[in-house]
Amino acid sequence: MRTEDVLAAVSTGLWSWDNASGIVTFDAEAARLLGLPAERVELPERAARARFHAVDWVEIQSITALAAAEGTLAEARMRVVDEEGRVLRTVRTRTKPVVTGPGTVLVGTLEEVPAPQPGTTAARTPVTGDWRRNREAFLLDAGRALSEARSTSEVLRVAAGLSMPGFEPSALAVFAGEANRVRLIGQHGYAPGDMDAFLDLPVNSQYPAAEVIRTGRAVYIPTPGEYGRRFPLIYPMVEHFGRSSWAFLPLINAGRVIGAWMAGFSMPVAFTPDERSVLTTVARMLAQALSRASVHESERELSDGLQRTMMPTVQPDIPNMTVAARYVPTGGGLQIGGDWYDMIPLPSGKIALVIGDVQGHDVRAAGLMGQLRIALRAYASEGHHPDAVLSRASRFLAGVNGAGGEETDPRFATCLYIEVDPLTGLLVIARAGHPDPAVRLNDGTMLVRSTAGGLPLGIDPDTDYPTTRLVLEPGETMLVCTDGLIETGGHDLESGWNRLREVVEGHDLGQDGEGGLGDSLERLADSLVQAVHGPSSHHTTGPLVDRREDDIALLLLCREPGVPAGPGVAALPRPTRRTVLSIAQAEPERIAEARQQVRDLMYDWPDEDQTDSAVLMVSEMVTNVLVHTDGDALMVAEISGELGSRCVRVDVADSSDELPHRRHPGEMASSGRGLVLMELLAGAWGVDPRGEGKNIWFELHESSAGEAEDYEGIT
Repeated sequence: MRTEDVLAAVSTGLWSWDNASGIVTFDAEAARLLGLPAERVELPERAARARFHAVDWVEIQSITALAAAEGTLAEARMRVVDEEGRVLRTVRTRTKPVVTGPGTVLVGTLEEVPAPQPGTTAARTPVTGDWRRNREAFLLDAGRALSEARSTSEVLRVAAGLSMPGFEPSALAVFAGEANRVRLIGQHGYAPGDMDAFLDLPVNSQYPAAEVIRTGRAVYIPTPGEYGRRFPLIYPMVEHFGRSSWAFLPLINAGRVIGAWMAGFSMPVAFTPDERSVLTTVARMLAQALSRASVHESERELSDGLQRTMMPTVQPDIPNMTVAARYVPTGGGLQIGGDWYDMIPLPSGKIALVIGDVQGHDVRAAGLMGQLRIALRAYASEGHHPDAVLSRASRFLAGVNGAGGEETDPRFATCLYIEVDPLTGLLVIARAGHPDPAVRLNDGTMLVRSTAGGLPLGIDPDTDYPTTRLVLEPGETMLVCTDGLIETGGHDLESGWNRLREVVEGHDLGQDGEGGLGDSLERLADSLVQAVHGPSSHHTTGPLVDRREDDIALLLLCREPGVPAGPGVAALPRPTRRTVLSIAQAEPERIAEARQQVRDLMYDWPDEDQTDSAVLMVSEMVTNVLVHTDGDALMVAEISGELGSRCVRVDVADSSDELPHRRHPGEMASSGRGLVLMELLAGAWGVDPRGEGKNIWFELHESSAGEAEDYEGIT
């Protein structure tokens, strides 16, 4: 015997409600309990809803939603009504939400509940709660949902999803009154093109929404006959929609009628005082929500327009180079701030890349950003060297800060100015308090390049800005960004760069595939921004919560692979990884940067003892140059060879002709151990005299397990 037959024998029916398709299925016994012929039937949701008391239907929706969230069984009593709204019987339903691919299916049973005897407690107790309790709960939920909507489309989406207690509209439309016209701004429940006749009407037209906007009074139409009698010219245009009742209510904000709201009902609605009260309250909340959304959209349009005006587009046709750029405003306020980037063609044929950040996230920051960007472009276009461009820009910003007297809000700005030679890949960098650039090497390794720098712009008008020269090798990519990309989410510079390093090194940046190098660079830019703040969300918590704490600006510059190093010069084999660092006599603190550069270069070296040895030797070599000579030190570190048999070589060059000598320091000596360390730790080392100066070098080879143990004993 089938399960359905067993349940039918005890007057219990089966039903299922598919939220995705909106189809409710009843077996023969369940159909009989609903007053339908005793046979299996599939009904659309609106037809099934008509078989139950409206208040009970609203409550069962909240009960099943809670059960779906908690994974429990939903149980309730519901009154079955006929076409005239008379209660036929009361049934008990037990349902279990089952999550499917596209949505949720409610599967459960229906069984009749015996009518209570007159005078008993059950006879005096409402089945599922009274009207007022449901109305208050509905209005609280509607107010919360509408208050969270941030755009007109979101407001209309929320309004369309409201399930009113006792009656639920099957169609919604929102009209705005503008310049003696009535304009349709949103709709729900209509097919595309159904409302085209009402997109734009004169305010004096014979249409209910126009009358509401003219008079500020609601129009309730309980029957189609009433609609045809009051609005004979319009009714033939809406008759084919099949609605039974309509309510047109004014949208009033701050005492002014800003539009009208139409709710159409498939079932007849009498519009009792309670029902009119609910509709009026919803209309007031809807008017406030639309007004807030309008202000928010106006502010967003203003900020977007301002940023589009101030933010240039990147130049797509730089010879031998590919560029990608992004700007993401902060998540709050007007979404404007002081971050910017720029690309400036120079008189010499080179290109200047500029990125900077004016202090603050307000209109003043955006205004100063625009002025500073124009000033930098003017100074660069005159052909000044990078250090001179930043010096003039700092003097300009200091003058702007002091031009308004004591009441001026002084601001400073960080900036990174890079002069790029597209033919040779030479980069001349001047930095004003800005984060250093990072370079992605040919094998995917990312290194943060330490550069000389000065104070942020606008603090001291006489600040000097030393320059750093780097070469971007073919196939390498440079990343420059503002601190919003690095430090968002509670990160400092070190942890922030580590987070970005995972994205950069995990990206397959190649010319293969659709779109080539340009599209690949664009995808990397998107991945960097996405890794920092995630998708914007105002309705969820957890990993997708909006974390845009600061503006983000970034530039990616890639030198195309296989480009010769200069005119008439053939492309030479390049090391897998290579870093260059210049350390001046007056900058002994940069010895720590040299150690870190070597450690970063050897990040995947299998033997940590060899890495420590390389760092120690570099420290000794650079320190000896600064202590025993009068010149600067130039360190070149590179890794070459195939994985498993690689070689790391470090060269430190200086301008002194005096060669190092072996010493025999005593136990208490504080120096003289440099060459001893080289002999013990290096796989090979040497000193190469040059025309002016010398070069000290050492090599370490990727060791096997046995060699690693030997090094461990030495160190």
